Amino acid sequence: MANINLDNEKENSYDVIVIGSGMSGGWAAKEFAEKGLKTLVIERGKEVKHNVNYPTTNLNPWEFKHRGVITQKTRDENPIASRCYVFNEDAEHFVSKDKEHPYIQEKPFDWIKGYQTGGKSLLWARQTQRWSQYDFDGPRRDGFAVEWPIGYKDLAPWYSYVEKFVGIAGNYDGLDILPDGEFLPGMGLNCIEEHFKSSVEKNYSDRYVISGRCAHITEQRDIFAKQGRATCQYRNLCQRGCPFGGYFSSNSSTLPWAMKTGNLTMIHNSVVHSILYDDQKEKAKGVRVIDSSTKEDKEYYASIIFVNAGALNTNLILLNSTSGRFPQGLGNDNGLMGKFIAFHNYRATIYAEYDGYSDKHTTGREPTTSYLPRFRNVKKQETDFLRGYAAGFSARRQIITDYNGFGEELKENLLNPKYGVWQMRSHMMGETIPKETNHVKLDVTKTDDWGIPLLRIDVDYDENDEKMVKDYHEQFTEMFEMAGFSNIKTQDSKQAPGLDIHEMGGVRMGKDPKTSLLNKWNQLHACKNVYVTDGACMTSTSTQNPSLTYMALTARACDHAIKESKA
Repeated sequence: MANINLDNEKENSYDVIVIGSGMSGGWAAKEFAEKGLKTLVIERGKEVKHNVNYPTTNLNPWEFKHRGVITQKTRDENPIASRCYVFNEDAEHFVSKDKEHPYIQEKPFDWIKGYQTGGKSLLWARQTQRWSQYDFDGPRRDGFAVEWPIGYKDLAPWYSYVEKFVGIAGNYDGLDILPDGEFLPGMGLNCIEEHFKSSVEKNYSDRYVISGRCAHITEQRDIFAKQGRATCQYRNLCQRGCPFGGYFSSNSSTLPWAMKTGNLTMIHNSVVHSILYDDQKEKAKGVRVIDSSTKEDKEYYASIIFVNAGALNTNLILLNSTSGRFPQGLGNDNGLMGKFIAFHNYRATIYAEYDGYSDKHTTGREPTTSYLPRFRNVKKQETDFLRGYAAGFSARRQIITDYNGFGEELKENLLNPKYGVWQMRSHMMGETIPKETNHVKLDVTKTDDWGIPLLRIDVDYDENDEKMVKDYHEQFTEMFEMAGFSNIKTQDSKQAPGLDIHEMGGVRMGKDPKTSLLNKWNQLHACKNVYVTDGACMTSTSTQNPSLTYMALTARACDHAIKESKA
């Protein structure tokens, strides 16, 4: 039997194991395979090949059985998933159904998951902003979390490295609160957005309206051609999977790039149960996997393990990776794993109208929104709440179609719609404060279909979040009024946390092993050959869309792991 076990270990051994194939997992696969390391990527969901498994990508509206709307039966079966903005007939197959991965809500939490090759990189909103030094300094200055072990200078070259490969459209705005990157031509603002920009910059010295920075190719470069990707066609059907590769996803970019090296192996429908720890060698040695269909388990081995399963699943896997050395979960000596979960607050929106520019209207489908970076508490504390919010916004003219009449009159009415007034909509992206009371843990009795403990999620808003929503509504009402907008309406959706799909933390980075789980290289303090570079690693959230930072952290950590392995 010993010989059989040795043969099995040899057959299933790699240099690196990457858990998860999404935004950060795809980058880990690319970096390691490209550098010559034999890499195994474990994906719990189905295989989705770029331009092969995008069943709805070229369908016209009338070709959908229900004109793009999910049925009431599907909605009733998926009360959580159906609250997600992409859970429609054209993309519901990329959103995990509620019954596919149950969890326990100690407080309401909408956990949106995408179990397939590429994960939610097929579905993301593609907004990409760098952090500034102010964002890294926030916890140290304001005292709301532990100090970050890195700063902007540490991550800046990796932002550039990632941006050049991904393709980021944006303008050079020269803002210290939102550093510029390696940009392709930006998508610009329309006339109403330009009007709002002029008004804001006339009336405020610390507020800026810019074109949204997004992961879309707006100008062809050699590196994109080598990936087999073309420029964005402005279809704005991105959640279906882009046949042109115009926006970045793991499926169209990093994973195919890694695969063509010959160093990448991918397995699908493989649910990670836990990471295996070698008590004698005092390091992780592999991963235990359960086949999602047959329920058979199998072990894979590697000297480097990257955990990129998505923030909450990464917490789950590490908490479930117990051993004699780590009875509370791998690397969890201080008992903090699963605690200090944070997210972005997307509850608040505001609408307004502008009566003017009646000789202009928009055409096409721009796949991004304009952006107003955070201006509250950036350089000093100035409100009765901590941190602040950024905002996205867009303006369009209402199209009014007259359905009256019969015959020729009706035909003329339908073919000649009229334009109404300009309408502006903005949404808030608020930073929430990591708190020990916002946590996840494993249930002690209930398990899923694969015998893995269910995750109990206890995450909620607090008074700081309520104050921030109020301030956002007040400040944007003021800015809209100054710009001459009318019919201003504020709204608070009161949606549960999670629907922002920006959950972070639980395995946070820090300088002190007593107060954090990961060091400045994203290694577990207590198990150095295990790295975490997805949302679980975040010490705080700031207000920027986080995916670009995950990718930069991953590339940086891969570089460190490769150098360590050579040493």
